[in-house]
Amino acid sequence: MPEAGTGGIGRLAIVGLGLIGSSIARGARQYGLAETIVAIDRDAGVCARVRELGLADHVTPEAAEGVAGADLVILCVPVGAVGAVAEAIRGHVKPGAILSDVGSVKGSVVAAVTPHLGEGVAFVPAHPVAGTEYSGPDSGFSTLFSGRWCILTPPEGADGAAVAAVRHFWEGLGAIVETMTAEHHDLVLAITSHVPHLIAYNIVGTAADLETVTQSEVVKFSAGGFRDFTRIAASDPTMWRDVFLTNKDAVLEMLGRFNEDLAALARAIRWGDGDALHDLFTRTRAIRRGIVAMGQETAEPDFGRGRTGAAPSRDAAGGGTPR
Repeated sequence: MPEAGTGGIGRLAIVGLGLIGSSIARGARQYGLAETIVAIDRDAGVCARVRELGLADHVTPEAAEGVAGADLVILCVPVGAVGAVAEAIRGHVKPGAILSDVGSVKGSVVAAVTPHLGEGVAFVPAHPVAGTEYSGPDSGFSTLFSGRWCILTPPEGADGAAVAAVRHFWEGLGAIVETMTAEHHDLVLAITSHVPHLIAYNIVGTAADLETVTQSEVVKFSAGGFRDFTRIAASDPTMWRDVFLTNKDAVLEMLGRFNEDLAALARAIRWGDGDALHDLFTRTRAIRRGIVAMGQETAEPDFGRGRTGAAPSRDAAGGGTPR
């Protein structure tokens, strides 16, 4: 288990310094969650930028080298790549260490990583339900996880002390931690995250096809709803490609239900069933208000993103103690 340090972790190794990985590094540094931070990324340009930003004590493109001696290793790579990374570091993660990840699909991650676990290495999968449409080491900020959910999906028989250590780490970053099975996680996230992203990609793609027909009016007269779809559709294409390919069963199940409900909505519009439309819109508004009441969103205009559409503020304006 991790050695006793300022925050319980002696040496933290982060593999992949994109939005999530760089935010973990910033948060771990700001809140004193690890004595030493090691950043690992195979992209030489990313490594150079991480050094410039001072996000870690050690930076290397070699995963096997970087994880050596680490107490906690977090894989922050696309879910389609976790298996290859786990294989590359097998035998280099010390016995007693904890291996975790941040993927938004858990069943496939467990299946890909488990065969490559070294002797005495505990595996505690995790998914911080937080992010923006930005990517790269410059996009991260220490408060990204503050007040947001982080779901742990420890396999059956997982070491209780390791699960507690990962929970403590994410709580130190400000997250609200929940535990569930990998299968249940993938079903829940299919409807709350994956299908909404798929719809966003599709509707923006449709608008792109219509752009030439309407002589640029789709973009020129974009209303708030379409702009929010474009924000989601600007998310990392590699990450989301892997999400849909690795969680296809749950996504297809939720898409089937969505298509049935969409057909019912189309019938209500076709036949002028105003009562059905009003009932649906009333129920959906209540869900929105519940999300705001739970602190998972703001009720401010434009969802608090500002009217200029600028990127969210980073550490310079995001200090403070995590919730």
